[in-house]
Amino acid sequence: MLLAIDVGNTNAVFGLHDGTEWVAQWRSATDSTKTADDYVVWLSHLCRMEGIAFGSIDSCIISSVVPQAKFNFRNLARRYLDVEPMFIGDPEVKIGAPVRISRPEQVGADRLVNTVGAHVAHAGALIVVDSGTATTFDVIGADGGFEGGIISPGINLSMRALHDAAASLPRIAIQRPPQVIGQDTVSAMQSGIFLAYLDLIDGLCRRIRKEYGEPMTVIGTGGIASLFEGESEEIDVYDPDVTIRGLLEIYRRNK
Repeated sequence: MLLAIDVGNTNAVFGLHDGTEWVAQWRSATDSTKTADDYVVWLSHLCRMEGIAFGSIDSCIISSVVPQAKFNFRNLARRYLDVEPMFIGDPEVKIGAPVRISRPEQVGADRLVNTVGAHVAHAGALIVVDSGTATTFDVIGADGGFEGGIISPGINLSMRALHDAAASLPRIAIQRPPQVIGQDTVSAMQSGIFLAYLDLIDGLCRRIRKEYGEPMTVIGTGGIASLFEGESEEIDVYDPDVTIRGLLEIYRRNK
């Protein structure tokens, strides 16, 4: 049984694959102060709830954009699974895709994993829009190569900054406003957050497509992508499994 872990700035996703299919997936808030002991108690309890023997986990692959969390996740695999984990970014772990930018060492592990996960499921040139703490736009060539992209603040980050910096503005739920022109503070903020991000996504995708000069499919993924399903004019496919699929494929390529 393979344990795949994707550690993001806000959440960490844990998936178990039995060689044929994903048998379980769980999400936890990312906390760099949690130790391997904390995680194993949580993970083993969830396994019991799903009827999965914790001892059946015999391999592990990890992607992390939180440097402070790497030690504890590596410890989790070594101490409690008795395996040496594959860590995206370690020199011996190859993603199996070319990285065609001037500073390839600066590409985040999550973006490399998304490159692989999107290419194995979708044909042709791609734009992967991953909505999380940051919203990233990754350009992937028809051969699966990473060709660059865009990083912008995520929608929750912007909403939190607006609330924290302006004493009179409340915290609000992210949802489509009833109309563009707000009639009160909440609806005005909803327009400024939801519609602004919708236009950010669509506008940047249009600019990328124009500059790239070839047909491209736009894939939406990440914890917040579902908010824009049916709203975006540019996103062609919503695929929540891009990252976890990429981890599985990289594991298979290296195994």
